[in-house]
Amino acid sequence: MTALLEERHVALREQAQAWVDASDLETDHDPRRVVEKLAARELLRACVPAAYGGLRDQVELRDLCVLRAVLGYRSSFADTMFAMQGLGSYPVTLAGSDAQKQALLPRVANGQTICAFAITEPEAGSDVSAMRTRAVRDGDDYVIDGVKCFISNAGIADSYVLFARTSDDKHRGISAFLVDGAVGGLTVEPTELIAPHPIGTVTLAGVRVHASARIGDEGQGFSLAMATLDFFRTSVGAAALGMARRALDEALARVRSRQQFGKKLAEFQATQMAIADMAVDVAASRLFVFSAAHRIDGATTAATVDAAMAKLYATEAAQRVIDRAVQLFGGQGVVAGCIVERLYREVRALRIYEGTSEIQKLVIGRSLLRS
Repeated sequence: MTALLEERHVALREQAQAWVDASDLETDHDPRRVVEKLAARELLRACVPAAYGGLRDQVELRDLCVLRAVLGYRSSFADTMFAMQGLGSYPVTLAGSDAQKQALLPRVANGQTICAFAITEPEAGSDVSAMRTRAVRDGDDYVIDGVKCFISNAGIADSYVLFARTSDDKHRGISAFLVDGAVGGLTVEPTELIAPHPIGTVTLAGVRVHASARIGDEGQGFSLAMATLDFFRTSVGAAALGMARRALDEALARVRSRQQFGKKLAEFQATQMAIADMAVDVAASRLFVFSAAHRIDGATTAATVDAAMAKLYATEAAQRVIDRAVQLFGGQGVVAGCIVERLYREVRALRIYEGTSEIQKLVIGRSLLRS
């Protein structure tokens, strides 16, 4: 890994690991308190550029990946809160006005603002171009109407990066807006998932925002959304890697201590083969994720396929690793409160959000067939 991570990334990982191991993040599910803790340890600085209180001159994907792997190992909830600070502010980093950057990014880094990224709709999930939420120009304002669903941090976000249609053009008709979470006409209905996660449906009824709230040019929203997802997609694989590592460690401890038929589970060949499969998946995921992050950090052009491969492999592998861990735990593995039971519930969403596994396969296949 030394060829893929530089000393500064290794130092950041070690600093974060030491704090996370000694923290109570694993049991803390209060969104704002978790964000405050992440900010207090200066981890949120990795989400914004140095000019606005960030860690590096530019946001580096390897920083995000080492931190998500560390957080994912201990708490997928804390990982989500960290990731949303980046995802919900990165379009502003890419194309925001000076005023938008000055108003938002320092508050992201110090945890004073909780962010959200609002793009998914009931009829526009994988097919972003089917978006129906519309922003209509009215003098110096835009009036926004529509529904967004499965929005992380819905209801607790202070700031939404929200995408809406400003014309009927399939891709160039989408624009991005910075919307205050307390604006009139914005309401939220929470969605209950199988794992603790602040998420909900956001309804916009006559929401009025000034034209200065638009991020970038009118019609730039689709490209901003894709650039943001391309950048953060690899970090989803990093979170999956952290969860898989935790499952492997829990499984190792279990089979070394539990006895069946007069001997330790670890002595059975079937157990040894299962552990070997898990270890190979973890090692391969680590290489996929950090080789993609290394390439993307140094890229002058989009590295969409690298990101797709990293997310696809690492999330699918994490599902396999955690499933095997549950099997090795036996009945205890499906008891509420068992760590591998929690991981089993929490890992499932990673194969869906920020591009399903099927979409990643299409991205990879189409790219290869075009070359």
